[in-house]
Amino acid sequence: MTDLLLRNGRIMDPANGLDGPGDILVRNGRIEAVGHGIPAPDGCLLVDVTGRWVTPGLVDLHVHLREPGEEYKETIASGTRAAAAGGFTAVAAMPNTLPPNDSAAVTRFILERARDAGNARVHPVAAITKGRAGKELSEFDDLLRAGAAAFSDDGSPVRDAGLMRIALEYARGLDALIISHAEEPALSEGGCVNEGRISTLLGLKGIPWAAEDIAVFRDVALAELTGARLHVAHVSTRGAVEIIRRAKGRGARVSAETAPHYFSLTEEAVLGFDTRAKMNPPLRTEEDRQAIIEGLTDGTLDVIATDHAPHSSLEKDVEFPLAANGIIGLETAFPLSLALVRAGRLDPADLVRLLSTTPAQILGIPGGALRPGDRADIAVFDPERPFEVTPENLFSASHNTPFLGTTLTGRAVLTLVGGRIVHNLLGTGGRTESP
Repeated sequence: MTDLLLRNGRIMDPANGLDGPGDILVRNGRIEAVGHGIPAPDGCLLVDVTGRWVTPGLVDLHVHLREPGEEYKETIASGTRAAAAGGFTAVAAMPNTLPPNDSAAVTRFILERARDAGNARVHPVAAITKGRAGKELSEFDDLLRAGAAAFSDDGSPVRDAGLMRIALEYARGLDALIISHAEEPALSEGGCVNEGRISTLLGLKGIPWAAEDIAVFRDVALAELTGARLHVAHVSTRGAVEIIRRAKGRGARVSAETAPHYFSLTEEAVLGFDTRAKMNPPLRTEEDRQAIIEGLTDGTLDVIATDHAPHSSLEKDVEFPLAANGIIGLETAFPLSLALVRAGRLDPADLVRLLSTTPAQILGIPGGALRPGDRADIAVFDPERPFEVTPENLFSASHNTPFLGTTLTGRAVLTLVGGRIVHNLLGTGGRTESP
């Protein structure tokens, strides 16, 4: 492992109130010093990062790595390589694998594969129910002991409110986090786009905003009833934002995330039956998009997560109603989120907080800060670097994104995990990879 000194970057660490020029010295895999004019020890690699942002490694609370079971879409190695390319040093892997992560054996398998790959830290999210079938709770205690970081049936809601209540009570006793996939299936089943003008125009069955709002209200109410910690995934509607805002005002132990596509696109992205823009929850209206942005600016929404959901052409190049839901997002999250800074809706410190500091705190993992003694999980971004989204420029094994062919601005140019260089576009200090 090479010791290195990041010289003259803009250090952005909202956890410690830092935003300004400085240096970071990394030795033996940890941050040794943060300051100005730090001398370079003998044998230390000096990396000039003038004009770049130096941040804690980003933390993604919501990814799908597809392994075990669907390695033709993504593997833990390829997914974490994409994470590193996006500046993410830690990701929370959802349990809808084949088989689902509902056992200690699957949790340990995921952790072992992640250690072998070495590209980013993986924190497995285990299933709330066995087989994600919504009938019987998984063994929470065994899963936590094996290394599970939280619990969710993501990809499906827990339909039974009584079982969801028991899950929250069980989690409260273990101080574990429940991540809610908030969807009322009686309203959403068979739908493939937002219900409204676009669904009517295309002749497709829609998913109404109420399918999300009702489920968010239910799970928030159950969290208040039980006193448990609840995190609401992939918020997409104006109503859900308002429900969460009011719950927080009452002191509920609730946090929430949205994804870059919900503040970057609207339902119009599916015009032409573009399956690359098909997801669940679906892209909503401009009114919803603005409400999501407002939720990020006022703190109602705590986290920007990618909901990285790789699919091959086998699942996407089919008739729209048959196409799989989801898009990849690890490599486009930073530039899409940076657009909110350019638009004056967020300041840079807010962006780092949403993408790194707060998700680490919610998940209860190390990271999200740049303190001496911390593990050197660090990202360096060039906010002015253009990035053309093409299959050749992506590290993910799948390329299902509506941003293909788009040039975005801002990219990770150096990513360190435990002081090791796992992504490098600077052409200095370690292997430089294309793209």
